[in-house]
Amino acid sequence: MPRAMWNGAISFGLVTVPITLEPVTESHDVHFRQVHLEDGGRVRYWKRCEIDGQVLTEDEIGKAYEATKDHLIPITEDDLSGMPLPTARAVEVVAFIDADSVDPVAFGAGDYYARPKGEIAAKPYTLLRQALSRTDKVAVVKYALRGRERLGLLRPVGEALSIQSLHWGDEIRSPAELAPPETDVSEKEIEGALTMMETMIVDSLTDLDVTDHYTEALHEVIEAKAEHREPAVLEGGEAATAPVVDLMAALEASVAKAKEGRGESGGPATVHEMPVKPKKKTAAKKTAAKKTLAKRTTRRKTA
Repeated sequence: MPRAMWNGAISFGLVTVPITLEPVTESHDVHFRQVHLEDGGRVRYWKRCEIDGQVLTEDEIGKAYEATKDHLIPITEDDLSGMPLPTARAVEVVAFIDADSVDPVAFGAGDYYARPKGEIAAKPYTLLRQALSRTDKVAVVKYALRGRERLGLLRPVGEALSIQSLHWGDEIRSPAELAPPETDVSEKEIEGALTMMETMIVDSLTDLDVTDHYTEALHEVIEAKAEHREPAVLEGGEAATAPVVDLMAALEASVAKAKEGRGESGGPATVHEMPVKPKKKTAAKKTAAKKTLAKRTTRRKTA
């Protein structure tokens, strides 16, 4: 079982739900150590003072803010502990918004499961999860983790609740500077792209048959080296193709290849319009929901 990384409670009006936070994911990455090529010895890094050259232990190291290159302002633990942090032990629900009103670019690097803590938490935890499950809303929450205040979305996942972290509004760059030069694209090319998209539609991520071939091959290399043999040749990805010149030819070839992969006939592709997803909310309500999130994310509090 993953170790709890935070203990506290969800604050929902006058309702309190004791919880612990646990990571949603687990890493399967292969980690390497740095070694001296000449004799295989481990390469280690030491924290050394640049003034006297002394190697320091953790209890000899403090914090400082670099005001200028030659001016450091010492910051002690007492300085930090005296700062107000109301969410230090609480996940505070501050609003409810439409689940699809949050741009995915706002999602941060940190997803957690909220585990109910003790029998007393079971009923309010279940109440909040079922209430969220009956709407298309998610809860905007504030919480503190690793010494700073954070913003997130609380949502039901199966029989549990999860918190998906969000970037603060001032952390997100504008995409305007990344836009390519204005380019004309024909309606026929757009219809060809829609046809190709239709051949690749699945109902959910669990329907995809994907494998991390690189990690598989890496494990095989390690095992082969340990057993003093040559690694087996494993299936891998296809080599990169040349730059596309004729878009329509490339789209038609892509559609044919996708159909062949699904065992469908290789006849000519039929281009038709993609179905339009019915709107759940009016434009006015969507705009209001986005303004609500923007208002709560533009002002950033730091601890």
